[in-house]
Parts: sequence; C-alpha cells; structure tokens
Amino acid sequence: MNFRFLHAADLHLGSPFLGLALKDEDVAARFAKASRSAFEDLVTKALEEGVSFAVIAGDVFDGEWKDASIALFLNRQLARLSNRGVPTFLLRGNHDAESLFAKSLTWSDNVFEFSTRRPETHRIKDLRVALHGRGFPHREVVENYAVDYPEPVAGWFNIGVLHTACGRAGHENYAPCTVADLAARGYDYWALGHVHAFEIVSRDPWIVYPGNLQGRSIRECGERGAVLVDVADGVVDDVRRIVTDSARWAEIFVDAAPHSDETGLLRAVEAEVRVHAEAAEGRLLAVRVVLTGATPLHARFIADRDRLRDEVEAAAQRCADDVWLERLRIDTVEPQRPPRDAALAEIDLAAALEKCEADIAVRARVTELVRTVKDKLPGGMAEDANAALGLDSILAEARALALGRMGEA
Repeated sequence: MNFRFLHAADLHLGSPFLGLALKDEDVAARFAKASRSAFEDLVTKALEEGVSFAVIAGDVFDGEWKDASIALFLNRQLARLSNRGVPTFLLRGNHDAESLFAKSLTWSDNVFEFSTRRPETHRIKDLRVALHGRGFPHREVVENYAVDYPEPVAGWFNIGVLHTACGRAGHENYAPCTVADLAARGYDYWALGHVHAFEIVSRDPWIVYPGNLQGRSIRECGERGAVLVDVADGVVDDVRRIVTDSARWAEIFVDAAPHSDETGLLRAVEAEVRVHAEAAEGRLLAVRVVLTGATPLHARFIADRDRLRDEVEAAAQRCADDVWLERLRIDTVEPQRPPRDAALAEIDLAAALEKCEADIAVRARVTELVRTVKDKLPGGMAEDANAALGLDSILAEARALALGRMGEA
C-alpha cells in the first residue's frame, strides 16, 4: 500500500506575542496573523499533495487564550481536510493542557483526538495504518508515556504520536523518554512534537520532529514548517520538509573590531542583513543585530545608543521593503589598555571606574536594583531581561557610558 501523510506539530494558535507587543504592537499583530496563515497554507499544501491523513503532535493552542476566533479558525481548517475525506489525528501537548478551548471543543467525525487518560490506537483500515498515542491531561507530565504505548499491529504501518523532548537539550523535559525507548516499541514512524526545530532524530526507526509552523521569537530563527511522509509497500520512502512560515526571525552577529569608523561598521551590518532578507523572500523579517568585538568605538556606542540603533535600523531597512529591527544588542568591549604609570592611575577615570566595579557594596546594591526591575517586568520580556540585566554587563556598560560622556565633553 502506497500513501502520503502530513506530520505537523506545535501550531501554537493564539500565541499573544506579549514581549513583542511591548516593543511594537503592529509587528506583534502581524506575527500573530502569520501563525494562522502558516496553518492555513499548510492545509492548502496538504490537499494539493494528496495526503491520505494528517497527524498533529501536540500544542495546537498556546495555553489560556480566550479568543474564540482561534478555535473557530482551527475548526474551519480541519473541516477543509475532513470535507476532502482526509482524517486528522491529534493529541494535546503541554500548552493544550492549559487551554480552555482544547478541553471544550467538539471535533467533527473525521477528527480524532488521542485520550489523555491512557495510550490508545486509532486504525485506518483501508490503508492498514495504526496510530498510537496519548495526550497530556495536564502541563507537567513527568511519566515516560512511550514505554506504555501499545504493541504494534502486525502487518500494518505503525505510527507513534508523542509530545516529548526525547532528551533534546534546552527544552522542558515533559513525557521524558529516550530514542531507545521509542525504538523498542517496534513502530515504523514516530511523529513527535514539542521541540520547535526540524530534526530527523533517527531513520531506523524513523523518529522525526517537524518543528513549529511559524517562528515566535528570536530563539526560533530561520524557516519553519512541517513534513510530508511518503510510504511505499509498508516502508517509509521519503520524508520531505515543507516551509510554511510567512514571517521570519534572524539574529545577526557583526564583529566591530575590523572597522575603524561607524560608517564601515554600518556597511557590514547592511551586508549581513541583506543575506537574511534575500533568504526571507519577501516575508516580514525581524532581525536582532548583535555588535561584538573589541573596538575604540565601544564607549561611543554606549553613550549614544539610541542614535546608533536608528542608524542600524536604517541600514537594515535599506536591504528590503519589510525588515524590522527587533533589537540592537551592543556586546562590544573596549580594547585592552596598555599599563600606565601608578601615579597617573590615581587620576585615571577608567581605572577608578574599574575599581568601583569590583567594590562589594556597589555590586550588592546593583544586584538589588536588578532584582527589583526584573520583578516588575511583564512575563513576555523575561528573555530580554535575562540577557540584558546581568550584573557584570550592567557595570561594564555603566563604565563605558561614563567614559563615552567624558569623551563628548
């Protein structure tokens, strides 16, 4: 039996983009719309490719989101598949476990949701396909669900559907398992979700993360999508990625060290942004520019951060019609200064500031202030806060700012 099926995961419909909205509401709204457009385009491509069924491996929604239009949108898209005779099999991930809509939706006859109480099997008799899975009843699932999945149906094509980190670093370790655990079940294909990056973990058996459909933050750069799986005579013949995102993120690192003036640095920024703008092929592109390296311009950058940001944003906008600077991060440092006479060091402002940075009382007071600021920040800005509010980076920036202002005087 030959057939093709769709494997997607981590739709995160209804993601509010809180951190992004605090920076630019219009851009946040466009990314929210992009999440829906990505799923709509995915359904269109699936129908064009003639898939026999679709699998969605968790996190359809994005937690406690009260906009009913999200649920109606999902229902409308699944109906497009159902009306063409394409069944959809889905399970709840950790985000769905928090969603009011995921708990209350009534699915059509051609949409099948895996139980959250125990592993279960759905069968497609005419294709001789058995799909095994279990959804999340609550967010923090710490049990290894995979070891309790049913035995494979003999002579059928067996698919395991699971929302898990499967040992991937940097992800909450929900429904923890290993590749060996999955292989031991004897299935032909594992349709995983939870990890937002595309990865073929194994080819024997096939264990695949399709990634999410649409990048949601600077931590999710590059193209996003799902996979189409071709099966021929009961064996996986091809796993093909399809790209669905309609807005994209890019983090760009530019070394300031080789540039003696700001003009040269801005040209380098423009060249790097242009590469990503061309790859985005007309999509909205949100870029974070990170300046690195040792440069005598460091103090000037810190002292005149807003002007520099405007210059960098202008350079980015010259690359394409729809480029937005999400953030400029200045990670440059001052060049190492040669040793100076001890007597001169007593009146050396830079040396005095360095001594101040090492003062225990100063460090304690700054730490207290940083904690106060973090406690008052909205949750959506947590990532930026952790990156920007490190004690040493704050003290170094304060020193550079003071030196920069002295240089302007």
